[in-house]
Amino acid sequence: MGMGKLAGSYELEPERASVSETTVELHFGMAKQLLNEGAESMATPYQMRFPSLFPLIQQSGTSAPPASFTAPLACIQTDSVAEKLKGLYPDVHIEIVGMTTTGDKILDTALSKIGEKSLFTKELETALARNEVDLVVHSLKDLPTALPPGFTIGAVLKRENPHDAVVLHPKNTGKSLDTLPDNSVIGTSSLRRAAQLKKRFPHLEFKDIRGNLNTRLKKLDEKDDFSAIILAAAGLRRMGWESRVSQILGPEDCMYAVGQGAIAIEVRAKDKDILEMVSVLHDPNTVLRCIAERAFLRRLEGGCSVPVAVHTEVKGSQLYLTGAVYSLDGSDSLKETMQTSIASDNKVEERVDEWVQRVGVTANNMPGPAQDASEKLGLDLANLLLSKGAKEILTVARELNDAR
Repeated sequence: MGMGKLAGSYELEPERASVSETTVELHFGMAKQLLNEGAESMATPYQMRFPSLFPLIQQSGTSAPPASFTAPLACIQTDSVAEKLKGLYPDVHIEIVGMTTTGDKILDTALSKIGEKSLFTKELETALARNEVDLVVHSLKDLPTALPPGFTIGAVLKRENPHDAVVLHPKNTGKSLDTLPDNSVIGTSSLRRAAQLKKRFPHLEFKDIRGNLNTRLKKLDEKDDFSAIILAAAGLRRMGWESRVSQILGPEDCMYAVGQGAIAIEVRAKDKDILEMVSVLHDPNTVLRCIAERAFLRRLEGGCSVPVAVHTEVKGSQLYLTGAVYSLDGSDSLKETMQTSIASDNKVEERVDEWVQRVGVTANNMPGPAQDASEKLGLDLANLLLSKGAKEILTVARELNDAR
């Protein structure tokens, strides 16, 4: 029986069997087993290997388990993807392979100071390029808007709540950001969050805090350095920690990051069988929202070193995009909203062999015109802000951040 890997995409060889023609054993429970055994942390981002396509290995489980683990959230997200694929393709074997990225290893420096390009992706894409894995499960917000040649986002799953959440120190139970005492210290390493919240809650102070969710919560609970920390609501929910959420920040308080709350599957762009396999996991509304958001960010040439925020919503056949840029202290900002029609007759007009990418996303099982309209919406909104001075605001923000 032949075997291959599912963590990216690779060029098909003529003699390789198609996915539908293979029958292999499936097991994917390593992630949950490790969590149940109390592993302090997990490999991030987790990857999956899909042994079924060509003759490299003759038995499953041949790769050694990772020597160290760093982020439980990545494990949970990857295991959820594995379960979905198992349900859709019960004859496919899925092996989860743990890896650690540069962004996971550097925990004493704010993300905005490290240099954002490929911070959470370089090591994983190297593994994809070497055919060591066949797909990679990411938090979409970690993926740059321009992927390296040869890679694509093959699936964007249904989005969790994309908003940010306030987690209070136990001594502040029952309070909110509004009611915390003056000069209370709020932990966040996000320039986007800090810029918006400094403007909205001027009586508070904001300081960097790094680490995975477990680490940050431990820093909050076991010390008195922070009165509260700001985290993504989606991550807390996936970890089963909704009870720690004291307040959800709506768009009037803090708009979210591009792609926040969505899980993405990155694959090798030429691997058509894997692309077809994972494409069924696309959530149409999430795809269109995130294409618009990523186009907006890409046109602004933004990243984690500048404060850029978005809010998207689908109402009927209309897609609404609100985008904003901020100075580091939030005192200077530009914010606008635009909308576009994403109405479609649901006909997929592109030929399946064209494999069109839009800001790194391949979704050939969805109507092309709706995707084009979403991408144009992001570009148009970015151009509007640029015409009003967004470039100057972001340039100053980047320079000040670099000088800190």
